[in-house]
Amino acid sequence: MSERVAASTSLTKSLSAELHPIIPGFHPDPTICRVGDDYYLAHSSFEYFPGAPIFHSRDLVTWSQIGNILTRRSQFRAGTSGPSTGIYGSTLRHRDGRFWFITTNVSDFESGQLIVHATDPAGPWSDPVFVPEAIGIDPDLCWDDDDACYLTWHVLDFTVGGQGIRQAPIDLETGRLLEPHYAVWQGSGMPMAEGPHLYRIGDYWYIMLAEGGTERGHCVTIARGPSPRGPFESCSLNPVFTHRSSSHPVQNVGHADLVQTPDGGWAAVYLGARPRGSTPGFHVLGRETFLAGVDWVDGWPVFDEARFEIPDKPSGFVEHFIGADLDPRWVAAGSEPDAVVERAPEGGLRFRRWGSAADVLCTRVADFAWQADAIVERSGTVGLRLDDRHWCGVIFENDRAQAIVQIGDIRQRVGAVEITGDTATLRVSTTPPQTAPVPFGYAGPDDVVLSVVRDGEAIEIARLDGRYFSTEVAAGFTGRMLALGAPSRDGRVVSVTYQPLPD
Repeated sequence: MSERVAASTSLTKSLSAELHPIIPGFHPDPTICRVGDDYYLAHSSFEYFPGAPIFHSRDLVTWSQIGNILTRRSQFRAGTSGPSTGIYGSTLRHRDGRFWFITTNVSDFESGQLIVHATDPAGPWSDPVFVPEAIGIDPDLCWDDDDACYLTWHVLDFTVGGQGIRQAPIDLETGRLLEPHYAVWQGSGMPMAEGPHLYRIGDYWYIMLAEGGTERGHCVTIARGPSPRGPFESCSLNPVFTHRSSSHPVQNVGHADLVQTPDGGWAAVYLGARPRGSTPGFHVLGRETFLAGVDWVDGWPVFDEARFEIPDKPSGFVEHFIGADLDPRWVAAGSEPDAVVERAPEGGLRFRRWGSAADVLCTRVADFAWQADAIVERSGTVGLRLDDRHWCGVIFENDRAQAIVQIGDIRQRVGAVEITGDTATLRVSTTPPQTAPVPFGYAGPDDVVLSVVRDGEAIEIARLDGRYFSTEVAAGFTGRMLALGAPSRDGRVVSVTYQPLPD
């Protein structure tokens, strides 16, 4: 069981969607569809299981997680594990009473694209159909006027690299391609043309791509033609959306998906990153999901980033772990939550596994400045995880709380305090950096502070440079996670409280 806690700002305050994500924290590669007045939004999730978180909204700006699409290992085979493996870019669509979701599981790469369907987007979703003839990433599904379904994807392997955008009609029930795949529009000429989505809008079929890589050169490009097969005419204004070579506080924008509103208007969801700190800038929350309005001018989309205002929704929560089911926010890296934790009869969680950086229960961090307090009994851990080689935490065991940090291959104890009794409150928090920016200091994106709370007072054990828990240092495609664990079988996490702090 979980409950919300008050945010540090008023619920009535509105924020510009140009600068603030609709789904904050590590929620990249958004894909959206609308059914009546209801919108549904799904994301890539990489090594974390359950995979592909899915959200619901009726206004495009206020979203609630309704579950995860891939909740069984038959849907998300473990295969090759590790940071930034697992579930990549996807497409979510609705057709004839069914929701369809197609994605790539890089951990089971040679099986090809996987397709699941459901009548209720909250699940359960079907067992997967695989498409072994389509090896690569970022699959898309669209249907023409004759109800033929087309699969379009980015052909890629991890030896040669990207090999272009391909397409073929497909039988969704079997995963069989109905003819040999063929090339379609390959983009405007920038590297890494990927993330295709196709739409029938007016008299044209449009194909929209992500180009330039998912870093600072990321862009949205588009072309149009008479059918899903093309031939396609590239927009002379490409890229139609980018923040490259700008000082905009949201960078890396791209991988967009379009949706039509009930009144006939248009909007787009897209990913972006919010780097902070000194050059080259460090993004720590992962790639987040943003929203823009879209106008059609001379038959081409024009993005209006400032059209929407979003509510300043509370991100804090208190979790007591009471009840049979975990909140869908909780995931495990390279494992399953039920394999990592079990409910303690007296409440809270015990850990079935311990001793590894992967033996933790995680939830996505949604704020730049935040703190999380975990009340633990006998032993327990609370920490910040970017991947299994970039993490830190406070570990309570044997009457002592220790601060441990791992950066790459180096693991170090950086401080400890004695604890009296069997229960401790462990804290991890982030604060603005205490040093000057480059060249007079290091001025990373923030400081990560590891503490224990005793008699209501926080006792700082360690203060760490937040650069080491950023994508620019660690690489990969994920973001920071709040992680819970225990160093021994008899440890229990009684509760955890997460709350944003003034930034």
